[in-house]
Amino acid sequence: MTSSTIANEEHVATVDEVTPLLPSSGQDSAPNDNGATQNASNPGDDDKPLPVGQIVLLCYVRLLEPFTFFSIFPFINQMIWETGTVKEADVGFYSGLIESLFSFTQMLLMIPWGRAADRFGRKPVLVFSLAGLSISAAMFGLSKTVWQMVFARCAAGIFSGTIVAVRAMISENSTPKTQARAFSYFAFANNLGIFLGPLIGGALVHPEKQYPSLFGGNKFFENNPYALPTFVTGAIGTLHLKGDPEAAKAEQKSILELLKWPGVALVLYVYFHVYFMGLGYTAIQPVFYFTSPKLGGFGFTPSQISLFMALAGFSQSLWILVIFPPLHRRVGTGNLLRICSVAFAFFFALNPFCNMLLRLGFVTAFWVVAITGLSIGSGVAMIYTCVQLAVNDISPSHTTLGTLNAVALALGSGIRAVAPALFSSLFATGVREQILAGYLPWLILIILTLLLAVIMRWFPEKADGRVKPAAADQEGA
Repeated sequence: MTSSTIANEEHVATVDEVTPLLPSSGQDSAPNDNGATQNASNPGDDDKPLPVGQIVLLCYVRLLEPFTFFSIFPFINQMIWETGTVKEADVGFYSGLIESLFSFTQMLLMIPWGRAADRFGRKPVLVFSLAGLSISAAMFGLSKTVWQMVFARCAAGIFSGTIVAVRAMISENSTPKTQARAFSYFAFANNLGIFLGPLIGGALVHPEKQYPSLFGGNKFFENNPYALPTFVTGAIGTLHLKGDPEAAKAEQKSILELLKWPGVALVLYVYFHVYFMGLGYTAIQPVFYFTSPKLGGFGFTPSQISLFMALAGFSQSLWILVIFPPLHRRVGTGNLLRICSVAFAFFFALNPFCNMLLRLGFVTAFWVVAITGLSIGSGVAMIYTCVQLAVNDISPSHTTLGTLNAVALALGSGIRAVAPALFSSLFATGVREQILAGYLPWLILIILTLLLAVIMRWFPEKADGRVKPAAADQEGA
C-alpha cells in the first residue's frame, strides 16, 4: 500500500457517514470469553471490511496536529537565539521549555475534551479545536520574546480536542482484523504531518531573504521573519465538517477500575516508556542538529534541519504504511515491540557516531551514514503504532475504549510536558560541560531502550496482537 492508494480514493466521507459505524449504546457490545468485545446484535461485524473513506477523513484531521506542532522545529532554536537574550548553550533549554508547557496544558485538558466530545458530539469539539489551533499558530509566528512564544504554545496546547476524538473514532471504525491497517493509515497521517510540517516551516522562514523577488522589501516579513510559516500552518488547520454526529452512549468503568484490570497497568507503562524515550529523542533532535560539531551536534542550518526532519517523517511514513501491516500480521504486536526496542538502541547510537565522523573530518562518510541510517532507522517508529494497538487490545470492553484512550493520551501529554525540558536540559548540560563529549543524553536513551526490552518479558498475552491466519487472510483481502 502506498500513499497514492489513499490519495486516489474517489470517495472521502463526511463525518456524518462515520456515525452509523459507531455502536449505538453500551448494551450493544459485550465481552467475549477472551475479554475482547464484539457486537452482540451482529456477531459478524468482525468480518466487515475497513471503511477506507471514513478512515481517510479521520486521518486528515489527525495530520493537522503534528503538522502544526513540528512546523516550528526547524527555526525555533534560531528564533530564540535571535531574541538576543539567550546564550547558544541555553537555547535547547528554552526550546524544550516551550514544548513542555504546550504538552502540560494539553495533558490538563485531554480528558475534559474527551468528555465534551461524548456529551456535545464530535463536530463542535473538532471545529472549535481546529480554529483555536490555527489562531495560536499565527500568534507564535508574531512572537518577539521567549515568553510570548511560551504563551502562544500554551494556547495551542489548550486546543487539542481533535486528538482524543479522532483516535477513538479510528478504533470504533475498525475491527480486530482491520485495526492494524487502520492504524497504519493513522500513523501514516501523523508522520505525513511530521514530514510536511518541518518542510513548510524551513521553506517559508525569512521569506524576504529566501524569496527576495516575492517578499524583498516587505517590511512586515522583515519585522516578522517567522510569521509566514506559522500563518500557512494555521490556514491549513481550517476544516469544514458537515452534520453533528453524536458520540456513542456507553457505560464506562472508572479510571481506577481500568487501572486494576489485568494487564492494563503494564500496557500503559509500556506506552509511557515508549513515548518517554521517543519524545526525549524528539526534543533533542532539532537542537542536536543545530549545535556545532565541536560541541557534539551536526551544525545544520534551519533549511538543513527541515530537510533532515522531513526525510525522517517521509521514511517513517513508508515503513508504517508499507511494511508495518504485513509484518504485524506475521509477528504480532508484542514481538514487533521487542524488535523495535532493540533496534532503537542502534538508532540512538548512530547520532553520536555521525558526530564523531564530523569531528574527525570524514564529511563524505558522515553524509552517507547519516542519510542512510536515518532512512532505514526510521523503521523503529513502528513501535508507536504497536503501543496504540496494545492499548486497544487490552481494553476490558468496547465501552471502555474511549476512556482508556483518553487516559493514554493524557499520559502521553504528561510525558511531553516533562521529557522535552528534561532531555533538552540534559543535552545543554552535556554540551556545556562536555560530559562524554556531549553524548550524555544518547547514553541515557540507549539504557532506556534496553530496559524496555527487559520489561517486555512480562507483556500480557491479550495485548500481544497475534492475528489468526484466517483473520490475516481476510484483512489482507
